[in-house]
Amino acid sequence: MCPPPTPPAPATGTEAERRDAWDKVTGTARYAAEHAPPGCLHAAPVPATIARGRVTAVHADEILRRPGVHAVLSHENAPRLAEADDPTLAVLQNDRVPHRGWYVALVVADTPENARAAADALRVEYAAEDHDAGPADGHPRLRTPEKANGGHPAVRERGDFDAAFATSAFQVDATYTMTALHNHPMEPHASTASWTGGELTVHDSSQGSTTVRDVLAGLFDLPRERVTVVSAHVGGGFGSKGTPRPQVVLAVMAARHTGRPVKLALPRRHLPATVGHRAPTVQRVRIGADAHGAIQALAHEVTTQTSTVAEFVEQAAVPARVMYASPHSRTTHRVVALDVPTPSWMRAPGEASGMYALEAAMDELAVATGLDPVELRLRNDTDREPDSGRPFSSRNLAGCLREGARLFGWKDRDPRPGVRRSGDRLIGTGVASATYPYLVSPSTATAHAAPDGTYAVRLNATDIGTGARTVLAQIAADVLHAPLDSVRVEIGSSALPDAPLAGGSSGTSSWGWAVHRACTVLGDRLRAHSGPLPPEGLSARADTTEEAGKESPYARHAFGAHFAEVEVDAVTGEVRVSRLLGVFAAGRILNPRTARSQFIGGMTMGIGMALTEGSTLDRRYGEFVERDLASYHVPVNADVPSLEAHWLDEDDPHLNPMGSKGIGEIGIVGTAAAVANAVHHAVGARLRDLPLTPDRLLPHLPHLPHLPGRPPLPGRPD
Repeated sequence: MCPPPTPPAPATGTEAERRDAWDKVTGTARYAAEHAPPGCLHAAPVPATIARGRVTAVHADEILRRPGVHAVLSHENAPRLAEADDPTLAVLQNDRVPHRGWYVALVVADTPENARAAADALRVEYAAEDHDAGPADGHPRLRTPEKANGGHPAVRERGDFDAAFATSAFQVDATYTMTALHNHPMEPHASTASWTGGELTVHDSSQGSTTVRDVLAGLFDLPRERVTVVSAHVGGGFGSKGTPRPQVVLAVMAARHTGRPVKLALPRRHLPATVGHRAPTVQRVRIGADAHGAIQALAHEVTTQTSTVAEFVEQAAVPARVMYASPHSRTTHRVVALDVPTPSWMRAPGEASGMYALEAAMDELAVATGLDPVELRLRNDTDREPDSGRPFSSRNLAGCLREGARLFGWKDRDPRPGVRRSGDRLIGTGVASATYPYLVSPSTATAHAAPDGTYAVRLNATDIGTGARTVLAQIAADVLHAPLDSVRVEIGSSALPDAPLAGGSSGTSSWGWAVHRACTVLGDRLRAHSGPLPPEGLSARADTTEEAGKESPYARHAFGAHFAEVEVDAVTGEVRVSRLLGVFAAGRILNPRTARSQFIGGMTMGIGMALTEGSTLDRRYGEFVERDLASYHVPVNADVPSLEAHWLDEDDPHLNPMGSKGIGEIGIVGTAAAVANAVHHAVGARLRDLPLTPDRLLPHLPHLPHLPGRPPLPGRPD
């Protein structure tokens, strides 16, 4: 008798190379704007130049006489849309202008150059009205909504915060501010739309083409089966492509109006006004602790803004309901609607903003109590979620803090601020915790076994640069006990089985569960089958609606800890992050190579959040001033000389069959606070307004003797 074949080595847990890497580096991967159907036209949108009012005239006749121009769409002639659940998509439907940058017309021409030139030349007349662009803090129309984003209650109270805070041995009461932040993916938002015999096909730069298909079907009154949306390759999104954006609606409108395919790629300078942004926040944090540093009272009160078009309430106080034991707590959100662009999702919405303020306040509490910042966090660790009382399915925050401290060399740190110096550089170190919720959504998938021994997994997942194709193949290979190279994964089209979008760090958990289930069923059928497979092979389908929809008795979150070292130039005020370390507990890591990429990508964005990324709202016009990558400064290689991501092996049986949590967003959570805390340790002054640019730091820097060959600044004697 022949021995059974040796099963292949496990695929998950290995550093499998990205399956689309070769396509990307050779340029064969096609993005939304790179599809060119025969006869394709090009469109350019026209943004409003007033902050509020209405359009009184669109001089399309002048533009239609230009060579190459095929159409000018405005509220006067654009196709009518059904009512949109998302009001930001109701473009060209009426003459109202809710904010500067709102699209009021669309020019369609034979080349992108002709379209842009004609859009720039189009004369639009307005009746301007008085506008209100804030500021939000102290605004007379501030109100408390019923819900913040994600369905979270806007207000949560436990115990008697006021009394507990008043009697605490140590108190921190600080207010932290952040400007708006912008996603700026490498690939701007783009769509190519074509109609053929009543069937609509769209190539769209989106984080989820199932959602885009459903929205377009509703807006244009079409059955879903007559709409196909393809998002095969997407050059980043960071939340800004998590929902359909105006460019896809405009492209479909123009294609219907002209009867020809139409391509529309938004200019980068339009993105801040049209595709969402992280809302600016003012956050007051109050923490009261007893003589041993145990938190007795915690309040996190958030003020933010939204637009008059749609309400978006950044859920920045929600992390304070998760992180630390606190018998008395108050967490609130207030919002005001202004005549400004609509905020939206950006990597780790709520957590990124809220954990900056909370972890900076924890650092201030460590100073007040005289405790080491790591020790303070360990003393306030908890095995139950404070807000819900549910036990955590796993919570290895303490392990992340201890391992991070060991790897970073934290025990050698001099706790005194402003004492470490190398020449005219002040050196400091800081720490911050991180958390992000475990999220999962229903998904479907199919798995197929062919007679030649290969397998195909199909579902409408989206790979926005995370390596989804690779990880899903690894999951399938392990369930089928098959070699990894025998598994083909098809994703990125709404013609495939429905799947949720890539967002909320939920992609792998949601898609992987459906793939795991489909491959499990297929494996059972293969084992029950005798003889050769039929020519058509065998297939299986899975739908995880029931499993993913069940409410868990556990609070499920990923956790992490960030350790930062910074150097502050005492002459120029420039801050450099010389070391940044992140240690995470995020379930089972399915592919260390792609996981590390996600962790350090988030950490890099956190550096930008702390030091370089600032957005100025010009209140005279209600628009953001920094509208390109020359003025909106994201970190570059020189800004991140040493960046390391590590993780703990975590076995959590209360998640999904793979035991995985999300990793796409926890890397950014806490990074900005760790950097800001390190800056305080370096200079001895607490700055609470991000970003920490040189102009903000200079007034707080000591008068240090200058180095030879470096003249002192005026007013700074030797």
